[in-house]
Amino acid sequence: MDNMNGYNNGVPPYGNANGNGYMGIVAEVPRPTKFGVQPVNCDKVMGITTASDLQAYAAGVVVRFPDFAEGQPFIARVRRPSMLVLAKSGKIPNTLMLTAGELFSKGGGGLDPDNLNMLGDMYDIMHIICESALIQPTMQEIEAAGLQLSDDQMMAIFNYSQAGVKALESFRQE
Repeated sequence: MDNMNGYNNGVPPYGNANGNGYMGIVAEVPRPTKFGVQPVNCDKVMGITTASDLQAYAAGVVVRFPDFAEGQPFIARVRRPSMLVLAKSGKIPNTLMLTAGELFSKGGGGLDPDNLNMLGDMYDIMHIICESALIQPTMQEIEAAGLQLSDDQMMAIFNYSQAGVKALESFRQE
């Protein structure tokens, strides 16, 4: 550090003294504050995600989904699985990859109506998503109890897996 501003050669990390990035590249860094950092893509001061935060995220969240029947609520601990991870790990078989891609890319609106196996393929993908999303009860526990998830429940879990709790507003009771 050879000058009064504390930067090597007067150049701050990730950019020059004028705030421009090296060679025309603009690199913004979070602005530290007394209570955390302000990410460059957010107007809110936040703390950096900690390992304990990640562990809490991994434990899932408790969500109410459409009821099994009147007076039989369905409340589950779920996570938001990644389709890419499911595909890479082989949980989505190659035979379903085209349908899965169509389902995820356009929220189901891109499915091929000429595909005679479309409903069966869609069910298989939804089942895989539900199995991956459900932490408690698990899909195996639900099926062992002699129940099947309804279409509404499977769609709600799928929607949650894609967009989080906001996607469930239509299922919430006032």
